[in-house]
Amino acid sequence: MRVRDRALLNRRLDGLGTTIFAEMSALAAATGAINLGQGFPDTDGPESVREAAVRALRDGRGNQYPPGTGVPELRAAIVAHQQRFYGLAFDPDTEVLVTAGATEAIAATMLALLEPGDEVVAFEPFYDSYAACVAMAGAVRVPLTLRAPDFRPDLDALRDAITPRTRLLLLNSPHNPTGMVLTPGELAAIAELAVERDLIVVTDEVYEHLTFDGTVHTPLIALPGMRDRTVSISSAGKTFSFTGWKVGWVTGSRELVAAVRTAKQFLTYVASGPFQYAVAEALALPDAYYTALRDDLQAKRDILATGLAAAGFEVHRPQGTYFITTDIAPLAPATDALTFCRALPERCGVVAVPNSVFYDHPTAGRTQVRFAFCKQHDVLEEAATRLRKAFNG
Repeated sequence: MRVRDRALLNRRLDGLGTTIFAEMSALAAATGAINLGQGFPDTDGPESVREAAVRALRDGRGNQYPPGTGVPELRAAIVAHQQRFYGLAFDPDTEVLVTAGATEAIAATMLALLEPGDEVVAFEPFYDSYAACVAMAGAVRVPLTLRAPDFRPDLDALRDAITPRTRLLLLNSPHNPTGMVLTPGELAAIAELAVERDLIVVTDEVYEHLTFDGTVHTPLIALPGMRDRTVSISSAGKTFSFTGWKVGWVTGSRELVAAVRTAKQFLTYVASGPFQYAVAEALALPDAYYTALRDDLQAKRDILATGLAAAGFEVHRPQGTYFITTDIAPLAPATDALTFCRALPERCGVVAVPNSVFYDHPTAGRTQVRFAFCKQHDVLEEAATRLRKAFNG
C-alpha cells in the first residue's frame, strides 16, 4: 500500500479537523468583520508588564533555554499568588510547573495521567482542545451536558456518569463558553464525590479573575480531600491581556506535578523565557488592578448583552469569562448556529462562534452562538449597532 492510499490522520483525532477559531478568524480577516469569535483582547495589558518583558530580553534573561519547570522567579510568584488569593501553600520547586499556556498544561496532564480506555467526565459544551487532548491520550470522553438558561451542572447526572472505568474529572470554572461559575455547594458536592470514588480532578481556571456581579471563584483544590488529587491549571493570558505570550502553569501535589512534568518535557520542553519574568511581575500587581479588570469586563459584558438583546437574541448573561452565550432561535428562521455564524460576517460585519462545535452532542447547542466581549467599548457598541440593524431593523 502506498502512503497516499492510507488514512494518515490517527483515528483518535478523526473528526477534529481545523479548529472553529481558525475558520472564524479567517472569515473575519477576509471580510473585515469585527471579530467577536476568538477570545483575545484588542488592546495589550499593563504597560509595566510589557516593559518587564522588554527588560528581560535586553538583559538576556530567558533568551536561552529556561529551566524545564519554569524560571524560579515565576514559580515563586505563582506560589505567592495562590497564597494571596486563596490561602493555598505550594512548594515552588516541586509543586509548580510552568507550561506553554494552559492548553499545553491540559495536554500534558491528559497524556501523563490517562491510560487508553480510561473515561474522562467533562462539562459539555467544552473548550475544543479538551476533546483533542483526551483523544490523544487514548481515553474516552463522557460529557455532562450543561443546559440553558443557567447552565448549572446536574450533580445527580454527574454521579450516574461515573463508572469503574472513570479515571478523571475535567472541570472548567469559570466555564468557557457558558460563563457559569461553580457555587460553593456544587464544589463541595464534586469534591465529596471525587474522594468517594477516588478520582483525579483537573481544573481549568484560566478565567479565575474574570467573575462578575460579586461572584467568587474558589479553586477546587482548596476543599477538604482535594489537595492530593487535583491538578489546578491557570495562565497569564486572560488575566493580563497578553494571550500571545503563552505562559501557563500547573499547581498540585508533588506526585501529580511530577507526572505532568514528565509528559510536558517531551512536548515543548520550555517556552516563553523572557515572558516568564514579566508574568512574575504581573502576578504581583496590586489588588486595584484585578478589581479594575473585573469592573471593565463587566461593563463590556453589559454593553454587548444589551445590544444582543435589542437585536432579538436570547441572551444568557455570564457570571464570568470573556463570553456571552446566546440563542438564535428567536431570530426565525435561524435554526443552525454553524450556518448562522458562517453567514454573519457578510450579513452584518460581525464574527461569532457556534457553540454546537463544543458539544459531543451538537443538537444540545444547535441554536447557541458565543460572542466575545473582551474588546474596546466602541468596538462592542459598533458590533451591537450592526447586529441590531441586521436583525431588528
